[in-house]
Amino acid sequence: MKRFFRFNNKKAVVIILGPTAVGKTSFSLDMAKLMHSEIICADSMQVYQGMDIATAKPTPKERQSIKHHLLDVISPKELFSAKKFLDLAIPVIEKLLALNSHPLVVGGTGLYIKALTEGLVEAPACDPEILKALEVEAERFGTKRLHSRLNRVDPRSAAEIGQADCRRLVRALAVYIQEGAPLSELRAEKTTRPPYRFIKIGLTRKRQELYDRIDRRVDDMIKNGLLEETKRLLDLKPSRSALQALGYKEMAGYLSGHSSLEDAVRMIKQRTRRFCKRQQTWFRKDSEIQWVDITGLERPSEIMEMAIKSLKCLDIIRYRNNLTIASK
Repeated sequence: MKRFFRFNNKKAVVIILGPTAVGKTSFSLDMAKLMHSEIICADSMQVYQGMDIATAKPTPKERQSIKHHLLDVISPKELFSAKKFLDLAIPVIEKLLALNSHPLVVGGTGLYIKALTEGLVEAPACDPEILKALEVEAERFGTKRLHSRLNRVDPRSAAEIGQADCRRLVRALAVYIQEGAPLSELRAEKTTRPPYRFIKIGLTRKRQELYDRIDRRVDDMIKNGLLEETKRLLDLKPSRSALQALGYKEMAGYLSGHSSLEDAVRMIKQRTRRFCKRQQTWFRKDSEIQWVDITGLERPSEIMEMAIKSLKCLDIIRYRNNLTIASK
């Protein structure tokens, strides 16, 4: 069977990224079929078992058509990290490259994509007492206070960490307190870029269309059983990391009587839009991303044609109605 997409560089790794609900899943399935490749998911919540609806995992049918890696690899009770992502993703990348297949990394977790493309230095082990003191401060005064502190001593790390991400804020501040140097500087000194040729393809849509898609997705999640999935997850007593997934906190608020179902749904939509905006802010900083505006497009064939027209990182050759694409 002819491979329609090929890349001159044998170490080429294709990354499809973009904000939530933009259409990464359907586009990546088409790309994987044309490349005769497999998909490595770069999503910090889809790694968790049983968290299917809220995280918008590929359906069983989609996963049957293309092999997916890094889905359902850990219990919601456990913590996951960029380091664990690399530990699992790199062997898959190496295996696919050895088979003459270009890996296809797909997801919206910017930290994981940055770790893969730029490398990840292990921060020094921190004193448990420092970590505990910072956690207590977060509980008493809120994570915004920690974010403000971090912004004063390590603005680069603060720009990459969300105000509500308690675990990473505590870690970055603890490193600064203990080492006397910002975590961002330590990473810059020690990080080595992985030996791959990364081709980053970003999907984007106009804001209102993206927000409308988010609203429809949330409505579908409710119809498909998000409330029941939340009940099952809470029974497992999940880790704080797993509970950061969009939707569960709001459904838990409804289950405990703190809000109506209507208000919970409204809050999920609002929180998802804010998350989408943070993703876009993160990705805009990366000059290597080739953006494809798919506003108004829904049919896979139209989206693929727009990608082919838009991507400057690809040479396009038409041969007997088949498509061969070679990286420049």
